[in-house]
Amino acid sequence: MPVPEGRGLVSRSLLRDNAYRAIRDAIVDGTLAPGERLNDADLVAWLGVSRTPVREALARLEQAGLVLTKPGRYTVVSPLDVRGVRGAQSVTAAMHELAVREAVPHLSGAELEAMREANVRFARALRDDDVDAAIAADDDFHGVPVTACANPAVRTVLEQFTPVLRRVERARFASLSGRGSFAQHERIIALCAAGDAEGAALATRANWHTLVPLLATLAPVPEP
Repeated sequence: MPVPEGRGLVSRSLLRDNAYRAIRDAIVDGTLAPGERLNDADLVAWLGVSRTPVREALARLEQAGLVLTKPGRYTVVSPLDVRGVRGAQSVTAAMHELAVREAVPHLSGAELEAMREANVRFARALRDDDVDAAIAADDDFHGVPVTACANPAVRTVLEQFTPVLRRVERARFASLSGRGSFAQHERIIALCAAGDAEGAALATRANWHTLVPLLATLAPVPEP
């Protein structure tokens, strides 16, 4: 069989994706703070990859609104811009609402149980003040209908905009305001189990709109 052209593209793609995820996660969890300068050489040394996948990852992060670049001057972690976060919140809420509406008619008993189990872990993480575990459990909970709806467009949009919101959600899950999400999740599960697609979709939208009050607390970092 002839050797396909473009050898090395798979490994390059994996390096780029790994670099993207590592830098994205460091921004989301606050390791890389808003306004912090991102130096190519430092990132190359940290990630153990060449400059090319780092630059490709930064370009992708800029499209996601997590990085701000002034060519020839600097690259920094984007400040928490109220307008940008509000836009990401609206789009994300709409996508999760759509995912639930499309998924409910097809949810299996196993998938409903997976949502319940994720919500139990979510409640435990909140009690333990474990923000990382709470976010992971919340991802797992909402990920069930996203997967079940089998709509690749929904997943693509969420992959772009969810990281922006996760920076804000860390503050919510670290405070008492995040405790109400467990009850909202329970209501979503009950409506899904009852086959009420519209009710579950609206409850999901309401759950994601609980982020709105936090947007007023954002204090953007001045441009470098």
